[in-house]
Amino acid sequence: MFAGIWYNSCRFRVKGGVCVECIVDGKRVTYIDEGTGPVVLLVHGWGAPAETYRLIIDHLSAYCRVIAPDLPGFGGSDEPDAPWCVDDYVDFVLAFAEALHIRQAVLMGHSNGGRIILKLMNRPERPLQVEKIVLTDAAGLKPRHGPGYYARVYSYKAGKWVLSLPGVRRLFPDAVEKLRAKKGSADYRSATPIMRQTMVRLVNEDLSGCLPGIQAPTLLIWGEKDTATPLEDGRRMEKAIPDAGLVVLAGAGHFSFAERWGQCSRVLDAFLK
Repeated sequence: MFAGIWYNSCRFRVKGGVCVECIVDGKRVTYIDEGTGPVVLLVHGWGAPAETYRLIIDHLSAYCRVIAPDLPGFGGSDEPDAPWCVDDYVDFVLAFAEALHIRQAVLMGHSNGGRIILKLMNRPERPLQVEKIVLTDAAGLKPRHGPGYYARVYSYKAGKWVLSLPGVRRLFPDAVEKLRAKKGSADYRSATPIMRQTMVRLVNEDLSGCLPGIQAPTLLIWGEKDTATPLEDGRRMEKAIPDAGLVVLAGAGHFSFAERWGQCSRVLDAFLK
């Protein structure tokens, strides 16, 4: 989708010497750009724009240049015109890096940002050289759910199909939205129609086959009590990624880096410095 982007198609608004906004392929992209030194390109998770990672940005910008875009559909960046899949977000990250003349970087991703990085690292002949990778509570592996989960999913799909029938839709025009509000996740309910379809495309793609293709030293940081991307996913990634190490933060959940920041910051420094 972003294959046709060139430097001269980008316009930058500068504030205090730091670019905070650019136009890429006609779309507004907001981002954070702080510090000097080796580049850390930070890819945020679903529903958590770049500013959510202020702890990481402030810490790493003491010895790195940290660049953290708001992905399309999040923060101040424009929403895609149509639903996106993982490959579309990979295209965006590579095009964004090219627009900022980034040739070499450490990639860091949380949750859905990790999913994007897994796919990016399997992109042949990518222009971005990746030195190291940090994945925190990363998504990308299809979870192994129990029967209760599938009962809820299939009851929702069956209900949605019935309520979408023309006769039923005329009698109950708001029924599908009410069903979404009752059965859907908080992220799904709060999303726009395009981003809801995007979310479905992202979570339904299993990237376990991408793990052996990740050819860069990889640090995995995981919350012991993460229920969104369970610790089992981190252990599976550690086994399948050729050069990976897993650090488990005791008692932490899906935003483990924030819940155990002292330990997380020390681990990051040991890996990146």
